[in-house]
Amino acid sequence: MNRELIVRSNSNSVDFALLKDGKLIELHQDEDDHNFNVGDVLIAKVRKPVTGLNAAFVNVGYEKDAFLHYHDLGPQLKSMLKFIKMVSTGKLRDYSLKNFPLEKDIDKNGSIKDVIKPNQSLLVQIVKEPISTKGPRISSELSIAGRFLVMVPFSDRVSISQKIESKEEKDRLKRLVQSIKPKGFGVIIRTVAEGKKVAELDKDLQNLMSKWISMCKKLYKAPTPSKVLVELNRASSILRDVFNDTFTGIHVDDETLYNQIKDYLHEIAPEKESIVKLYSSAVPIFEKYGIERQIKTSFGRTASMSKGAYLIIEHTEALHVIDVNSGNRSNKAKNQEDTALEVNLLAATEIARQLRLRDMGGIIVIDFIDMVKSDHRRKLFNHLRDEMKDDRAKHKILPPSKFGLIQITRQRVRPEVNIKTTEANPSASGEEVEAPIVLVEKIGVDLERILKSKNRDKPIILNTHPFIAAFLTKGFPSIRSKWFLEHKKWVKIQPRDAYTYLEYRFTDKEGKTFEV
Repeated sequence: MNRELIVRSNSNSVDFALLKDGKLIELHQDEDDHNFNVGDVLIAKVRKPVTGLNAAFVNVGYEKDAFLHYHDLGPQLKSMLKFIKMVSTGKLRDYSLKNFPLEKDIDKNGSIKDVIKPNQSLLVQIVKEPISTKGPRISSELSIAGRFLVMVPFSDRVSISQKIESKEEKDRLKRLVQSIKPKGFGVIIRTVAEGKKVAELDKDLQNLMSKWISMCKKLYKAPTPSKVLVELNRASSILRDVFNDTFTGIHVDDETLYNQIKDYLHEIAPEKESIVKLYSSAVPIFEKYGIERQIKTSFGRTASMSKGAYLIIEHTEALHVIDVNSGNRSNKAKNQEDTALEVNLLAATEIARQLRLRDMGGIIVIDFIDMVKSDHRRKLFNHLRDEMKDDRAKHKILPPSKFGLIQITRQRVRPEVNIKTTEANPSASGEEVEAPIVLVEKIGVDLERILKSKNRDKPIILNTHPFIAAFLTKGFPSIRSKWFLEHKKWVKIQPRDAYTYLEYRFTDKEGKTFEV
């Protein structure tokens, strides 16, 4: 399995595309004017506690106040408030917490008005970026993430990722971290720490401690609200969270970003530094690696899969609905039940990719093709769960209901990636149509169906709009040439002036239309 990160720099944003064996699985955009990123820590001011919600609205400098629920305060709130007061007034200069006496934990079922007051200063961390009309969601239970470990101030607990399955490895890591953990700090051991030596873990912990001390220095006389700890730039945070030994290339088209990524990789994995390459070709980097094509074919209302099957993805205010369709494909070798299972397994793989690619969150309801056999339903559920193992967002998958629906809840911390894939219709002003590349994908799928039918040996003529005809035949190798190399069948392309932009038809030499 090969993984590549492709980084494209624009004048006001940076785009990151994560490829797995050449297929686009994640797309991120880092905009220069985005001031509230997940992981940022701010010194903020409580606007007003609301007893009815058991929450408070907090001024973090955004146009709308951030929302802080009682359960997001963290049990060590009193210790943190005491620490902020002492540091901001200059009474405490030792930020290590080894000599700082911790206060008693707050009542987990208490009331917000009993622990925080209006105009009180508070350290908060962004856990969900502003989405739609809502302000940021915040927590005052801070966590500072590193490559292998996450450091939690005002705690003493060591916990470990549930994805590490070996009990021996869990015990080993817990023992190592207990021996190097600074007093006054809890530690969460991340999945990527599996198999790592104590020197690597200690180095990560020292880096996190340096971040904490640097943040505390900013607290002295800091204006409220203001940012005191900035999450890594998006390139570094992606590498921190997803980088592993399967990465084979990181391609960047901007020299400054190239140097930043190279420096960061030198810190976390110096043996892999050579995979970072500066891209300098005249062909745009997203076109070179086929990302533009994949974006156009992946972000519309309809997402195509192999063998003619496709998904329809609908978005409502409350949830996302995905409908699985088998298309017009016929499969004589298998019965209806086996065909349904085959399409559903394909769909599960594509759905797992789509959720990550679009960063869809909240409630997702999937209407798979009905299956009668319980072992087929179980196989589908297990397959979907396996496909979503690599998804970094917290999620829960419920088994199929009696109606054949599968429900997923997926954590949403950023606005959903929503890319417009339609283009202006050159044949009619004011109208919009699918991008030509999406139409070409459909034509290719229909051609494949014809070539798998009893009509394979007949001459095949594609009648289409002159623009599309030119697109299919231009260059070497042209798309038509690629069809010939793949299927060993020459397709005659006939431009039709009377056809609309999206209209096409496969016929034989007598003009009879092939059924697809």
